[in-house]
Amino acid sequence: MTRLTHTVTVAPLDRGWFEEAAGTLVDLLDGSRARADGSVLLADGRAVAGLRLLKGRHLRSGARYGEAPEPVTPGADGRVPAGSGTAGAADGPARPGTDGAADGSARPGTDGAADGSARPGTVGAADGLARPGTVGAADGSARPGTAGAGAAGGSSGPGADGRVPAPGPSATVGAVVLRAWRPAHSVEVESRVAEDGLALRLKVRLSEPRRPRALGLSLSGHRPAGGSLYRFSGRGTADLAAWWAAVDRLPSALPAARPPVTARAAHRLAKARLTVTPHPADDGSWRISVVLSVRGRWLLRPVGAVALFFARRPVDRGFREAVENAAAQWNTALAELTPRHGEALRTEIADALTETEPDKTVPGGPTDPWGPADTGGPEAR
Repeated sequence: MTRLTHTVTVAPLDRGWFEEAAGTLVDLLDGSRARADGSVLLADGRAVAGLRLLKGRHLRSGARYGEAPEPVTPGADGRVPAGSGTAGAADGPARPGTDGAADGSARPGTDGAADGSARPGTVGAADGLARPGTVGAADGSARPGTAGAGAAGGSSGPGADGRVPAPGPSATVGAVVLRAWRPAHSVEVESRVAEDGLALRLKVRLSEPRRPRALGLSLSGHRPAGGSLYRFSGRGTADLAAWWAAVDRLPSALPAARPPVTARAAHRLAKARLTVTPHPADDGSWRISVVLSVRGRWLLRPVGAVALFFARRPVDRGFREAVENAAAQWNTALAELTPRHGEALRTEIADALTETEPDKTVPGGPTDPWGPADTGGPEAR
């Protein structure tokens, strides 16, 4: 087993300001509404930049969100290039409940079947052979429960046989699903991304969002076309109540017995555990101790032991540099934050949510690939 440790000093974060900012952000989102075109508007009528309701009811369990796609102009033959971020058929409108059927004949409940023969519950099968529960198999070989890049994200139109080619290596398909929105209790979000043939799923749960007490993360990933070597998982927790208790100690007191932040990752060949423990310094700053433990599994144990014997110094140096860079980014971010309160803080957060990139239109755009958007706002919930 390899154990790497490093301690850095960072600027402290004011707890009162953090909880006020979190509560303000939750209130702004809780008071938002969705228009018929899917754009999400704050109470003042401004659209949240880059966010679009793709499916479901706004701020209801199961609502699916994504970035606003760029407008695409159909070609001379009326077809829309595959992977342009639009939904709908390449040569005909998809039927209700279908997403992106290349010939408009996909059955209800299927997503992106290129020849309309995908079975119910499948998503993005390029040849319609994906099994139930699969997502985005370019060649129809995805296993049940997997996710990958289907026709979306490709750059070419349908071929001579009407099928949409598999996307290039840079294709990215992603969506964010709201699992729970209970501002007084918890907020749960799930993000699914398929990029370069790798499917990732990230789940985030925040307890008591208006005054955050705990944050939970879980990550899993796999390559549909690969085996067990392409599968990994991880889980992390941040006990914010324990964090504040740790930094409120006297500098002369012993560090917290249990680290407030822990993370674990598992792969067929190795396991890793990361802990982060804060401690107040005499000048009011925080001293953060980071510990990374890595243990090999199976045949990697003896091989890894030999490799680390010769590469211990470079590995240790890389770990220290990573921790130092993270601390520098933390200090830079805090220096840029303006410790405003009340209405001034609310205005600053609202401006950050609605700030758009130059020459980029957020509201509107073509029909989304996940079905019709819902217009239900707070009054409909």
